Amino acid sequence: MGLDVDFVRRQFPAFEDPELRGWAHFENAGGSYVCRQVIERLDHFYRYVKVQPGHPFALSRRAYDEVEAGYGRLADWIGVAADELYIGPSTSQNTYVLARSFLPLLSGQDEIIVSTQDHEANAGVWRRLAHEAGTTLREWQVDPDSGHLRPTDLDHLLTDRTRLVVFPHASNLVASVNPVVEVTERADSVGAHVVVDGVSYAPHGLPDVGALGVDVYLFSTYKTWGPHQGAMVVRRELADRLANQGHYFHRSSRYKLIPAGSDYAQVAACSGLVEYLEEIDAHHFGSSPDVNPTDANLRVRGLFRQHEQSLLTPLLAYLSGREDVRLLGLADPRARVSTVSILPLRRELSEVAASLAEDRMMVGIGDFYAPRLLDEMGIPTDPGVLRISFIHYNRFEEIERLIEALERALG
Repeated sequence: MGLDVDFVRRQFPAFEDPELRGWAHFENAGGSYVCRQVIERLDHFYRYVKVQPGHPFALSRRAYDEVEAGYGRLADWIGVAADELYIGPSTSQNTYVLARSFLPLLSGQDEIIVSTQDHEANAGVWRRLAHEAGTTLREWQVDPDSGHLRPTDLDHLLTDRTRLVVFPHASNLVASVNPVVEVTERADSVGAHVVVDGVSYAPHGLPDVGALGVDVYLFSTYKTWGPHQGAMVVRRELADRLANQGHYFHRSSRYKLIPAGSDYAQVAACSGLVEYLEEIDAHHFGSSPDVNPTDANLRVRGLFRQHEQSLLTPLLAYLSGREDVRLLGLADPRARVSTVSILPLRRELSEVAASLAEDRMMVGIGDFYAPRLLDEMGIPTDPGVLRISFIHYNRFEEIERLIEALERALG
């Protein structure tokens, strides 16, 4: 069974916007369109429920229930407990606060491993933490040609003093999908905690975080067709040990790592994110009153993956066949997500991007907050690379148009 892309696109008001008609959205790694279910939830909360949750009066109790449903439904879908899910203003903010909470647990005898494949949000905070705690920082470096992380390289980095291993589920530039379970098992063997940045993986199908075995998993709901928030899973056993970053008198564990408190409307709107995925599952596989959320997640994620690989295959074949382009990452569509970064070798990056814009291709250029990765691959961070990123609502016809536009842009 293939993904019904027409059904999918009907769930996104952006595709009905006259100003966006004819444009192909290939900057999804920076932020996706928002599905109607999330928009409706936000509109409902702001119109009818916009009071502080948790007080005795009826409307406040209703607000509380809708916020808790946002946590609960999303947690069920990704296979974790609701009290292990934290939703804050952004992934960058969440990782910053999380790193601060680790400070009392570290000493000068400890070590932290951070990959050079990471977005700076999941690299810089741990580097600063290591400096402040006097902890040794070890770099898990990429292959400079492919940008790929080799799990076997960890064997030379892990010691009995390793306390944290930090890496992405998928790179936001080279797009390699890293073997999270394998890496976690290696880290577990020395008693280290694992922090995984899933921001560039989750838009291609929310993972079953519970099955990954990690201690911390982060992603951005505004890149997964939802509200502009950052979602962070912290396993309960670890969260209990972390230092409180909120007001001393707060009893709720959520305030411990989201010190300013939640944006209630946007947390409530996360129910819409799950409703969208449930409708995808019901449309393709039939509805059932006792559907298991993680089973449904697996089915939907498989649909997304199959469709995106069908779009990715011809694009990678086209780009890898050109001698005037450096393709970042592996050319095998099975080994990566549908984010494609290239470095034109014979034309200025800005000229290529401008030509694509004339053909109504939404693409981005820059270092995309991963300058360490570009440095290691020998690519200047200014102007950086051109990034093409797409998800399940993109059509095959858009890929055909993109390849035609690239043919003109690259010359």
